[in-house]
Amino acid sequence: MADTETETGDVAADTGAMQDSGGKKPRSVRVVLLALMIAMMLAMLDNMIIGTAMPTIVGELGGLEHLSWVVTAYTLATAASTPIWGKLGDMYGRKGIFMTSIVLFLIGSALSGMAQDMGQLIGFRAVQGLGAGGLMVGVMAIIGDLIPPRERGKYQGMMAGVMALAMIGGPLIGGTITDNWGWRWSFYINLPLGAVALLAIGAVLHLPKKRAQARIDYLGAGLLAAGITAIVLVTTWGGTEYAWGSAMIMELIGIGVAALVGFVFVQTKAAEPVMPLHIFRIRNFSLMSVIGFITGFVMFGAVLFLPLYQQAVQGASATNSGLLLLPMLGAMLIVSMVAGRVTTNTGRYKVFPLVGSVLMAVGLFLLAQMDTDTSRVTSGLYMAVLGAGMGCLMQITMLVAQNSVEMKDMGVASSSTTLFRTLGASFGVAIMGALFNNRVQDVMAERAGSAGSAVTERSAQLDAASLAKLPEAAREAYQHAVSSGTHSAFLLGSIVAVVALVAAVFVKEVPLKGAAPQEAEGPVSDGDLPSKGAVAERV
Repeated sequence: MADTETETGDVAADTGAMQDSGGKKPRSVRVVLLALMIAMMLAMLDNMIIGTAMPTIVGELGGLEHLSWVVTAYTLATAASTPIWGKLGDMYGRKGIFMTSIVLFLIGSALSGMAQDMGQLIGFRAVQGLGAGGLMVGVMAIIGDLIPPRERGKYQGMMAGVMALAMIGGPLIGGTITDNWGWRWSFYINLPLGAVALLAIGAVLHLPKKRAQARIDYLGAGLLAAGITAIVLVTTWGGTEYAWGSAMIMELIGIGVAALVGFVFVQTKAAEPVMPLHIFRIRNFSLMSVIGFITGFVMFGAVLFLPLYQQAVQGASATNSGLLLLPMLGAMLIVSMVAGRVTTNTGRYKVFPLVGSVLMAVGLFLLAQMDTDTSRVTSGLYMAVLGAGMGCLMQITMLVAQNSVEMKDMGVASSSTTLFRTLGASFGVAIMGALFNNRVQDVMAERAGSAGSAVTERSAQLDAASLAKLPEAAREAYQHAVSSGTHSAFLLGSIVAVVALVAAVFVKEVPLKGAAPQEAEGPVSDGDLPSKGAVAERV
C-alpha cells in the first residue's frame, strides 16, 4: 500500500486533542478552517466574477468568437483534474498536494491578469482551472481528516455560506472591480487571498506525509481526463456550437464512451487506481454520487434560468442579478446550518436526503408554474422551497460519502462526489438549456412569426439592451416565450429530482464516526479523530 512518514509536530495541531478543555477548537484549528474556507471561496467565486468582466475583456483583447472558451477551458481543466488531485492527496499526503493546487491556481490567476490576447487568456485560464480542481477536493478531504463525521455537521453552514456568498457576491464584486480597477484585477484579487490561505495552511496545518510505493496510474488518469473532457464538451457545445446530431458531437460521444470503458478496465488492473472501483460497491457512497449528480443538475440549471426569467419577464435589473437568487440561497444556507446541527446532535441523517429530495422536486414543480403574471414575492417563495431542498442535500451528500469509506480513500471519495456534482451541473445546464432554447424559438415563431424567429435565431437569451430595443409586440412575445421555456426546463428538473428521492429511500443510516457532542465536552479521544498513529494504521 503506502509507506507513511509522519511530519514532525502534531497531526492537525495535535488532532488527538483538537478541542481544549472547554470543548472549543484551539486557535490553530480555527485558523486552518478559515484558510480552507478562503481556498473554497477562490474556487467558487472565480467564474462568477469573470462573467461580469467578460464584456470589458472582449472590448480590450478582442476575440469575441472565442469568448465561450474563457469559461470552457477553466471548467474542462477543473473537471478533468478533480479526481486526480484527490488520489494524489491519498497517496502523497494532503497538505503538500493541496498547497500545490493553491500555487498552481495563483500562477494561473497572475498569468490570466497579464494576458495580452484571447488565446493567452484561454491558455492561462486552463492553468487556473487545473489548480481549482484541487481546491474544492482539498478542502473537503482535509476537513474529512480533521473533523470526525459526527462533528462535521457543525461546519455545513460555513460551507453553504461560502457558496451563497460566491453566487450572490460574485457578480457584484466582479462589476465593482472591473469598473474601478480594471478587468485584470478580477484575476489579481485572487493573489492576496490565496497567499493568506497558503501561509496559514503552511504554518498551522500538520498532517501525515505519505510516500506511496506504487506508481501513479498515468494511463487511468489520462483515460479519465479524456472521458470527462469529452463529456463536458458534448454538454457545452451540443445545441449551441454544433447540432446534437452533428458529426463533432457524435465523435465526442464515441471518444468519451471509449475512454470511460477503457478507464474502468484499467482500474481493475492498476496497483494504485485513480478511482478505486471498490468504493462504488458501498451502497451509501453510490447513492450519494447519484444524489450529488442530481443536485448539481438542478442547482446550476436554476441559477442559470431564474435570473433570466426575472430579468426578461419581471423586469428586474441585470446589474444585481446575484441578489435575485437571495430567497433560494438564503433558504439553502439556513436549512444547511439546521441540518448540520441536527446531524451533529443526533447522529441521524437519512431524513435530510428524503426531505431534501421532496422539497427540491416540489420547488421545481412550483417554479414551472410561473408565467408572465407571477409576482416577485410568489417566485421568491417558490425559490425558497427549492433552496430549502438543496440545503438538506448540498453538504449531507459529502458527509455521508466520506463516512462510507476508509480513511485511505478519503481523497478519492471527496473528489468523486465533487466530480459527479460537476458533471450533473454540466448535464443540467446543457439539457435544460436545450429545452429552454427550443421552447423559446417555438413560442416566438407562434406569436411573432418569422420576425420572432429572426429575433432569437442566434440566441434564445437576450440581454437587457437587446430586449429594450425590441418593438412592444416582439417584447411581449419574448416574455411569453421565456415563461414557457422556464416552465419546460423546471418541469424537467422536477422529474429528474424524483430520481434523487428514489435514491434517498435506499440510503442506509450507518452510524457516523466520532464522538457525540455530549461525549466531546473534554479533549477528543484518539478514537474520535485521525491521530498520527490512527492515520498511519489506516493507510
